[in-house]
Formats: sequence, structure tokens, C-alpha cells
Amino acid sequence: MNLFLLSQNKDSLRQEGRLFKKISFIIAFISILWLSCTPAALKDSIRWVTMEDIARSLDGEPRLNVGFDIDDTLLFSSPGYYYGQNRYSPGNDDYLNMEEFWNEMNNCLDRFSLPKECGRKLIELHKKRGDSIYFITGRKETKTETVTEILAETFGLKNPNRVIFTGSGAGENPKIKPIKEYQIKIFYGDSDSDIKAAQAAGIRAVRVMRAGNSSHRPLPKAGRFGEEVLVSSEY
Repeated sequence: MNLFLLSQNKDSLRQEGRLFKKISFIIAFISILWLSCTPAALKDSIRWVTMEDIARSLDGEPRLNVGFDIDDTLLFSSPGYYYGQNRYSPGNDDYLNMEEFWNEMNNCLDRFSLPKECGRKLIELHKKRGDSIYFITGRKETKTETVTEILAETFGLKNPNRVIFTGSGAGENPKIKPIKEYQIKIFYGDSDSDIKAAQAAGIRAVRVMRAGNSSHRPLPKAGRFGEEVLVSSEY
């Protein structure tokens, strides 16, 4: 009887040992999986590029047509949008559908927009290369505009291409058409729609990060579409 009980105890201990190993393995697997999904790990998976990386990637390339979004890419234009919302539709975004707001935004409010430092450097990079620069914005078109003039003054452009206003209509991403029409090869933008437009057009997409205090919320997740993300481009 004692030998029988001893044998049973040994079998029980072996089973408990195997169970303990399985549980330990599962815990270790879950821990590794959790660590791989932390913000730090996700951040490391982003395809970060510096201004120097972009310049090197273009060495030896012929002159290109390059495109830029405007709001939160080249200009920190939140002051104009903040003013517009408080004047025309406090507490909601109805002002974005009002002609009165867009007339003000496109004709005078960019006098209060701040140029982003990364925008200056990107424009200078492409100016030195002799690339043709196009501005494609999701703003609604108005009969007159001073955005082109302000961008020319701000970034030292002579005979700039006129700003292309695409609006924010439903259906296909409206920026795809001008990207294809003007044979743009690189497009810089802060929003998901900018990145998706470039990728849908089959060209290089570079994400410029949106400033944390931008009025355009929520902030997009950089790198979510596998695009390149410009380092320190919040400023």
C-alpha cells in the first residue's frame, strides 16, 4: 500500500511539474507579447527619417515634382481656425462648412500662421535641388486667396505654383487627382488622408508630425501606414 501511494505521489508531482512549466511558458509568452506592444516598442518600429536621410536618398536623382500639404505641415495655422470656430460656430465644427470663414482664412488669417521650422528646411532642400514645389490643401477654394502669396513670402519662393484647393468632399481622396495630374513623386503631409492619398497614387509619402497644441484633433498616429516619419517635425 505504501509503495502504491508513493508511486501515486510521484506521478502527481510529475504532473504538477509539467503543469508548472506550461504555466511559466504561457506567462513568459504573454510578457514578451505585452512588451512588444508597449509605446516604446511601437515607436521603435516607426520608419523614422531625418532631413539628412531625405537629402541623401535624393542624391543623383533628377529634378522632381514634390507636393506639400499646408496646415500643420508647413504652417501652424491653428490661430486662424481657433478664431474661426469661436466667431462662427462656438463649440462645434460647423464653421468649416461656411463660406464666410474660408474667405477670411484664405485671404487674411494666414498672416497669423507660424511657419514650421521643418517646413523651412524641407522647402530649402527642394529649392536647392531645383525641384518643382506644389501646395495641395484640403481647404475649400474661394474666389480669391492670398495663401500662395504668403507661402512665397514665408519660404522665399519666386514664381510659385498656385495653391491647389481640394476641399473635403466625399468619395475618393481629393488629393489623389492633383498628385497624379502634376506627376508628384514625394508628398509631405501630417494627416492620415495625406499619407493615404500619396500611397494610393503610388508615390513616396513622408509624414510631418502635427504639433501637440494644434486645434486639429485627434492627433494622428505616425507611422501607422508604414510611411516614413520625419524626426522632430512637430516644430
